[in-house]
Amino acid sequence: MIRVIKAEGMGNIQLEEVPTPDPNNRQVLVRTAKTLISRGSELFRRYIMETAVDPSIMGYSLTGVVEQVGSEVTEYQIGQRVMVVAPHAQYALGDIDSLVKGSIVNLPEQISLEEGTFLLLAKEATAWVDSSGVKAGDQVVVLGQGIVGSLVMQLLRGYHPQQIITVDALPLRCQLSRQLGADEVINTTDVDPVEAIKQLTNGRGADLVIDCVGGYAGVKSFEQAQEMVAARGTIQLIAMYQQQALPLHASKIMNKRLVAGILTDEPPRQTTQRAMDSIEQGVIQVKEMITHQFPYTEAKGAFDFLWHTPEKGLGVLLDWQIL
Repeated sequence: MIRVIKAEGMGNIQLEEVPTPDPNNRQVLVRTAKTLISRGSELFRRYIMETAVDPSIMGYSLTGVVEQVGSEVTEYQIGQRVMVVAPHAQYALGDIDSLVKGSIVNLPEQISLEEGTFLLLAKEATAWVDSSGVKAGDQVVVLGQGIVGSLVMQLLRGYHPQQIITVDALPLRCQLSRQLGADEVINTTDVDPVEAIKQLTNGRGADLVIDCVGGYAGVKSFEQAQEMVAARGTIQLIAMYQQQALPLHASKIMNKRLVAGILTDEPPRQTTQRAMDSIEQGVIQVKEMITHQFPYTEAKGAFDFLWHTPEKGLGVLLDWQIL
């Protein structure tokens, strides 16, 4: 089979031929249809590395069709459509006992193979929003409208906040954010986001600021979050891979809460089902988030596209169904 690797050298994305794996008694072999490239972890934690990267962590959002099942597997059948937490490759092993790497879930007919690639991030976004402490009537700011920020923004609607304000520097993301349900959208190339938030909240700041700005820009966004949040408000840090320590100012964070990541105890499979329901019911509008599909043979071009021209795309998929 063919898989995507990141060899030595920044941005050195290649294709490599390796043996197709054999499933054990508790695994299924899945022929890949689509994979989603995560700009956060795969670019800021993989693509930019000078050293080679373990192929097993090159990707984690794969959909396809079951082609072979282990002797002890009763939950899945040949021909079934599934999502697997697995890297970019023509085949993947789904492990029915795993809750993380290799975990597998059935895709209902209402969710396309393209949409299914967002399921893992939608599950994480569901848990992030649960952990934020958002309440009905809150004024909420979401910093960053990449895939994660967009998912979070859409899920917040179900908590009935008074207002959702999104912030980004890229026109396409700002446009999509408004289209997908944000009440107010701030383009940081036009205005100072801190001042804009103060104006929209009558000077008090937001009840909740969720920081989804990954990579280098995340250093500045985290500092801005501390200036945007109201007294007794909450900052939730989701983004990672900033490449340096984040500035935390005692004078700015005093009398405010800082939440990092996921703090819920809900079983992962239950969270996954809720995320699937959100996609199926249109709470999360995944189709609108998909901007590009590249054949897997152009994997390097897809990664380069995301790195060099982030203003042109959002959800970028690799298509493994080409002959």
